[in-house]
Amino acid sequence: MNILTAKEMAAADHQSIALGVPVAELMEHAGAAVARFCLSHYAGDLFPVVLCGKGNNGGDGFVAARHLAEAGRFVRIVLLGAATDVKGEAADALVRAESHNDIELHEVADEEALKTALADAALILDAVVGTGFKPPLRGLAATARDILAATSIPVVAVDLPSGWDADSMDQKSPDAFRADAVVTFVAPKLAHIFGHLTPGKNFGPVVVANIGTPAAAVASTTNLHWAGAAKSIAEAPRDVNGNKGKFGHVLILGGALGKAGAPTMASLASMRTGAGLTTAAVVKDVLPTVASIAPELMLTPLAESPTGGMSLDVLAPAKLAQLLKGITVVGIGPGLGTEGTTPDFVRQFLKSVTLPLVLDADALNALAGRTQLFHDAIDAAKTLGKPRTIVLTPHPGEMARLLGITVKEVEADRINLARTFATEHGVTLVLKGWRTLIAHPDGRIAVNTTGNPSMAKGGSGDILTGIVSAMLSQYPDNVAEAVEAAVFLHGLAGDFACTAQDEHTVLATDTVAHLFRAFRFRNTDADHLTWIAGGAAR
Repeated sequence: MNILTAKEMAAADHQSIALGVPVAELMEHAGAAVARFCLSHYAGDLFPVVLCGKGNNGGDGFVAARHLAEAGRFVRIVLLGAATDVKGEAADALVRAESHNDIELHEVADEEALKTALADAALILDAVVGTGFKPPLRGLAATARDILAATSIPVVAVDLPSGWDADSMDQKSPDAFRADAVVTFVAPKLAHIFGHLTPGKNFGPVVVANIGTPAAAVASTTNLHWAGAAKSIAEAPRDVNGNKGKFGHVLILGGALGKAGAPTMASLASMRTGAGLTTAAVVKDVLPTVASIAPELMLTPLAESPTGGMSLDVLAPAKLAQLLKGITVVGIGPGLGTEGTTPDFVRQFLKSVTLPLVLDADALNALAGRTQLFHDAIDAAKTLGKPRTIVLTPHPGEMARLLGITVKEVEADRINLARTFATEHGVTLVLKGWRTLIAHPDGRIAVNTTGNPSMAKGGSGDILTGIVSAMLSQYPDNVAEAVEAAVFLHGLAGDFACTAQDEHTVLATDTVAHLFRAFRFRNTDADHLTWIAGGAAR
């Protein structure tokens, strides 16, 4: 699912009309979708007030009001202005709504009338202005925003919280309406993806409704898409004749002395994500600790160098071949350390091993300032006519060290930086943080919309390494989708863990415990709405 700009959304609407889909039909489907969402998620004796502007966003609100009334709700439409000022398809939608016995229309022209009309609402639909609006709000619209900011009445935004620039990539928009949920249409816009989605802080769940816009009418130039769509690869039932050999064998390589927890968590996550087999290769001294996580985990002890760190003897051809025998994917870095010969071990491992690699943590630190090694590894594989899969999962600090720049510089231009790095080095880059980016070698970027602050805990990155490795082991021919789905599942499991606990108490291993819920979750609900964000609270 592509992420659109406001201009692209307007072009899609115009192209839909050219392809024979009238505005009235699009408006009808949009309003009906909003009503379905409200009826499903704001049950009981709700008294909805639909706050409408005079344009097409208001038209969507008029249709939603009619559908709510047809479902047995008494509805009040509060129009900011006069009905005689509403034109075109929106005017037709208003006439149809007014004809319903359970709908009353309030035309308001001042603050007092607006306060009176909103006073007894149990639910408010914000249909004042939508994607095509450019801030700031003025007049009664700004007054309505301020009134709602002082209340706790649930607000569902139609298309976009009024006053929010659809092309904004800011986390917050203090000049816009607050919203507890958003129902948008056709595809998410930039603001839906990058806006702050915590309930009670700007807007919460974001769902997308298909309103009949032809696929041929939708074109995007952002080269950005939603990561959640890739989850579908993990939803097909497994072959009844399947066996562990068909789902890959993951090797988690890490675990220096005193850092047993990291490879332990990565291994647990790999097993829970569906890898057929998982082996942890760690130094001998931490092997008993790692072994205690699960009897299903296989283990390989590795020698330590006399000067500290992983012994380079492990990379001797015969020993390396034995270590990698039957392995599908290697996740390297969790708890690996940076002592002694370990950095040299990582660099030589990257040169010597042609299996798909997932690099995180200390494996990335070993390659700081040496990013040409990624490029060299990819080129070497090309000369042999073999594809090479290398996935990096840095947080901003690790990314800064890789490039020799500051974290502030990384955060200032995340999208361009991620795209440039992935295309220049031929790798898949998972740049973690608010709205984790999955940048692919071909220049495409997926944006993840799951995850929450409870995951800002030690071990979360190790869990992700295990999940990514396991997904690659099962879907080796779908690298992009496997990595995107892994990131989405990890964040969604974290969202489920947070809803079951509190964001302060969630541990990284709690996320693993909720992976089954993430796998079972379906992005599209019974109302045919696709949940871009907020799905764990559904």
